[in-house]
Amino acid sequence: MSRYLKLYLHFLRFSFSRALQFRLDFSFRIIMDMIFYLVNIAFFKIIYLHTPMLAGFSEEQMMIFVASYLFLDSLIMTFLANNIWLLPTYINKGDLDYYLVRPVSSLFFLSLRDIAANSVINMIAAFSILIWSLNSYSGSINLTQYFLYGLFLLNGLGLYYLVRMMFVIPVFWMHTSRGLDELFWGIEQCMQRPVDMFKGSFKRILSTVIPLGVIVSNPVKMLFSNEPGPLMIQMGLVTVVFGFVFNFFWKWALENYSSASS
Repeated sequence: MSRYLKLYLHFLRFSFSRALQFRLDFSFRIIMDMIFYLVNIAFFKIIYLHTPMLAGFSEEQMMIFVASYLFLDSLIMTFLANNIWLLPTYINKGDLDYYLVRPVSSLFFLSLRDIAANSVINMIAAFSILIWSLNSYSGSINLTQYFLYGLFLLNGLGLYYLVRMMFVIPVFWMHTSRGLDELFWGIEQCMQRPVDMFKGSFKRILSTVIPLGVIVSNPVKMLFSNEPGPLMIQMGLVTVVFGFVFNFFWKWALENYSSASS
C-alpha cells in the first residue's frame, strides 16, 4: 500500500509541474468550467421560478443536487478523465505494453497516472458551491445522513469509473471509441438531472443497466430520507455487479490484446 501511495504522490508532482508549464491552458480550463457551473445553476433557478417542486426536490434540495453533481464532475475531470480518454490510444498504438509490464497493477497505472492539475481550482470552486448549498438548506440533516451522503457520493465516483470503462473496453476489438464515446456522452447527460425526472423503462435502465442515474441522485436522496436502506442496497448491489462484470471483461480484453510485439 505504501508503494502505491508513494507512486501516486509522484503522479501528483509530475502532473502539477507539467500543468504550470502551459498557463494559458490552465487559465482557460478554469474559465470554461466556471461558465459550466453557472449555466447548470441558472438552468434550475429559472425552472423554479415556475414550480415549487421538481422530481420530488424543492429548490434548496435541487441546489444541493446540482452542487453534488458539479463536485463529482470536478473529481472525475481532475483524477480520471484524462486517463480514460487516453486508453483507446494506448490500445491501438500498442503503448499498453508499457503499463502491463510494470511491477504494479496495470489498472492503477492506467487509471490514475495523469492528474489534471488545471482542474484542481475548479474542484475547490465546486466544493465551495456544495458547502454553500448545504449551509443554505433550511431543513435538518443529521450526522448519519451526512456520512452516508459522503460515503455513497464517493461510491458514485467508483461506479462512474466502472460504467465509463465498460464503454472503453470494446476498443480492444473495435479499434475505435468514437461511436461508443458519443453514445456514452449522450447518456452521461442524464447524470445532471435527478433520476426521478425520468419515467418507465428509461428510468429503470438508468438505475440498473447503465446506472448513471443513481450516481448523484441516490446519495442526495439519503440526505433527506429517514429510511435510506433501499437506496443504499440498490447502489451497493449495482456497484458490486458492475465491479464483477468489469473485472471479467477487462481480463478477457487483455487476453485478446494484440501488443506492439505481436
